[in-house]
Amino acid sequence: MITSALPASREERRATRSSDDSITAWALAARRGDADAVERLVRALHRDVQRYVAHLCADPQAVDDLAQDTFLRALGSLHRFEGRCSARSWLLSIARRAVVDSFRHAATRPRLSDVPDWLPAAERAQSPHTPGFDDGVALLDLLTALPAERREAFVVTQLLGLPYAEAAVLSGCPVGTVRSRVARARATLLNLLTEADRASAV
Repeated sequence: MITSALPASREERRATRSSDDSITAWALAARRGDADAVERLVRALHRDVQRYVAHLCADPQAVDDLAQDTFLRALGSLHRFEGRCSARSWLLSIARRAVVDSFRHAATRPRLSDVPDWLPAAERAQSPHTPGFDDGVALLDLLTALPAERREAFVVTQLLGLPYAEAAVLSGCPVGTVRSRVARARATLLNLLTEADRASAV
């Protein structure tokens, strides 16, 4: 069962939303030149940016680079952040553009690998003793079964705790569409979990 990797509870999402006010305040303070606020902003959102980028890009080895690129872009354009949306939404929209730009760049340049089969190398790089490792892998496997739009809507609202309105702005679609995508993603994931439970019981 992958309960430890399932979406955050309602209380956890509520706490995330209340922390968004603090994070946005840090972004505004960082805009005014507060170095401590910059550090707090990066620490508060680093994991969310990495998770979001990991779900958008197909290359697990590129996640750290794309997260770093996101923060470099964000800090470079911090003077334009006015707090009209949460700093989390603003940063995730920058992360999305960084991933899209990386796809465009990769399309013009084929990537070479010095490892004949990258999958075993990637598996060896992960620690199997990390708490929740198997659960996280199982959830990632289930998420890959979802269409890209549903996966993105599910990740940003259910795993990262973004409000539906901000997820809609991030995705460039109406709020109702985001809600529909999340509902369909949940239904698909529930069916997949039920099938997996039946298979393991046999």
